[in-house]
Order: sequence, then C-alpha cells, then structure tokens
Amino acid sequence: MNIEMIGLGKMGMGILTNLSQNSSYSIHCTDINRDLKQPSEELGATFYPTLSELLTAREGEKRLIWLMLPAGKLTNQMVRECLPFLKEGDTIIDAGNSKYTDSQENEQACRAHGVFFLDVGTSGGVEGATNGACMMVGGDPKHYQTIEPLIMDLCVPDGALYCGPSGSGHYLKMIHNGIEYGMMQSIAEGFDILAHAPFDYDLEKTANVFNHGSVIRSWLMELTENIFRAPEQLDAIEGVIPSSGEGQWTIEEALRLKIAAPVITQSLLFRYSSESKDRTAEKVVALLRNQFGGHAAVKENAQ
Repeated sequence: MNIEMIGLGKMGMGILTNLSQNSSYSIHCTDINRDLKQPSEELGATFYPTLSELLTAREGEKRLIWLMLPAGKLTNQMVRECLPFLKEGDTIIDAGNSKYTDSQENEQACRAHGVFFLDVGTSGGVEGATNGACMMVGGDPKHYQTIEPLIMDLCVPDGALYCGPSGSGHYLKMIHNGIEYGMMQSIAEGFDILAHAPFDYDLEKTANVFNHGSVIRSWLMELTENIFRAPEQLDAIEGVIPSSGEGQWTIEEALRLKIAAPVITQSLLFRYSSESKDRTAEKVVALLRNQFGGHAAVKENAQ
C-alpha cells in the first residue's frame, strides 16, 4: 500500500518509523523542513520537497494521504490544498489533534470532491506512534473497513476503536486529553505535598511502588518515576505549562452539555496560571489582605 505522509514532526516521524518496519507499505512524504529528507529516506521513504511533487507522482494510483500536522488553520488549509490533486475514492486521514467540528467541516469538503475523510485521534505519544499507538477513528464505516488493516498495524493489540461518524474520533481524543489533564494535575499535586511532607520520602521509589500493584499505577506514574530519577531537571525549567487546546475544548463541551467537570476545569486553569508573567490576581489578594488585616505583603525579589 502506498501512503503519502504530510508532516514529519515528532509524531509524524514516529508513524513513519512504525510503518517502515512493515514491508507492506511504501511511504512517500513531504515536510516544510527539508532537513527531514535524509532521516525519512534512511527509513525507506521517498521524500518530496513540495506538496505538488508529492501529489503528482504516480498519477492514476489510489491515494491515501496521512496528515500529521498541528491542529487548526494549518491542517484545515492542507486538506483543501490536497483536494485538487485527488480523485474520487481517494482518502485523507487526519491523525493530529484537530477539533472535532473542524474535522466535520473537512469531511464535508472532502465528500463534495468524492474523497473519503477519516479523523483519527492518536494517543500514546511519540513512543506509541513509533512502537504501537492507540487510535480512535471517525468517518464512513464502510470505508473504515478498507483501511482498518493499516490502523491495526499501527496500534497495540486492542488499541484501535472505530467510534462512529465524522468527528467522533477526534471528539473521543479531545475527552481523552481532558482526562489526561486531570490525571497529570492530581499526580503533580500529590508529589508536591510529598516533597514538603514531614517525612523524607524518596520520590523516585515512591513513584515506583505506586506503579506496582497500586490502584493508581499507570504510564503517567512510570513517567513520574523517570522525572524523580533525575530530579535536577526540575530546576532546569520554569514550570510554565502550555495548553494546546484539547483541555479547553473539553471544558467548552462540558459547558455546552451542562455537565460538571471541575477537576479538568481546574487543571486547565492551573496551566493558564502557570503562564502568567504578571500575577495581578495574586498581587491584588495580597494587598487586600494587607489593607483589611494588616497582613504583610511579600516584596518582589525578596529573599
């Protein structure tokens, strides 16, 4: 099977590495970063410097386009740039973290050209993309059956799910990421308390024991153990936690459905707070306490 990959970032290169281990696939790819030509070709792929060169090669063949691009404008624009090169019965797969409503609109645009569109939520990080991912797929059920072997080859056993109509794959991944926000926040808060506890816990060993038989064992706990195995890395970062969008979308959906999601909401707000350079709210509270109760406010840069 020929696959045209567009987007060779960390996840894209992971998928490419995964596919390169299976002789059933012939990969043709492109990326704006021309430096990725050599590493992609070392994996057996054919690299094209431009989109048009990628999509005009091998004319007459059925095409399966695999997009692994940042969500939003770039992905949506790429779908529309691909369509003039495609013919009826071709396929576009968006395996990035697109918003499900964008995926529904992209599916409609593709359907108008007779092109199939599948939205694939991809979980497992770079490790999963490379060695076996978890994928949640939305789109036409009959067409999913035709590409199901590809999805199964990319995933761990029982790691693939056909979710339903267009948008349902990315919707499920959105909620997955919202859950992930809350889980990471609770782990971080728990270990913050342990770091300041009246007992001298070895946090690496604590994470290790949590991950052997306890109720909270998980891959995230394994990664926590990795962090405390080299605790100096905590001092090397600022503690700013970017938010890529999925948590916000999850909360927006909860509000639309009038469903309470306080843990996920608070975890997102914590991320927003971490990005604040001018902590006006905290300063206002400190000065209010000073004015009504005479509580001293800590001066900036105080030692």
